[in-house]
Amino acid sequence: MFTGIVEELGEVVAVENLGESSRFRLRGPVVTEGVRHGDSIAVNGVCLTVVESSGGEFTADVIAETLRRSSLGALAVGSRVNLERPMALGGRLDGHLVQGHVDGTGTIEERAEDGTFRIGLPRELARYVVEKGSITVDGISLTVVEAGDAHFTVSLIPTTLELTTLGTKGAGEPVNLEVDVLAKYVERLMSHGSPGAGAVPGGGVR
Repeated sequence: MFTGIVEELGEVVAVENLGESSRFRLRGPVVTEGVRHGDSIAVNGVCLTVVESSGGEFTADVIAETLRRSSLGALAVGSRVNLERPMALGGRLDGHLVQGHVDGTGTIEERAEDGTFRIGLPRELARYVVEKGSITVDGISLTVVEAGDAHFTVSLIPTTLELTTLGTKGAGEPVNLEVDVLAKYVERLMSHGSPGAGAVPGGGVR
């Protein structure tokens, strides 16, 4: 579980095409401190598993499903990426609960001088986005300013622009999106209605 508070701007060092998957090597001295094989690191909001790590760099494999749902397939050597380690149990939750399971991609439609971004997104994701709610954009926890049927807006402070990839992104560029998982759980519960007479506390059925 992550918080959407980016720890470090990393860099893609190498990309190896493995057919239906890819292997990335990324530089991130901060997030690789003390990292071990099997640990997780979020890369532009995508939770990846560390295969190996040395010298401030780490390697991770990205399967076809992840490449299809995210913008990681567009990364190349030299691309900058947002990096975050998982939240430690008992740590301070400064952003919001982020799983690192990208729901899809959006496209930056407009970027204003004041740091306001208008981002288009698939309509099937728009229903989970609400004004003043939380959304993860390229791994960054942001507050929604306006929620439309096929877009939303967010406003970034100068520090966020300086310390994340959104500082150099503009109109037409893709971003990874993860909606608030609580909204999806609520929708799931509501769509199934009230439990029947045979329901047992805890979700079981007699």
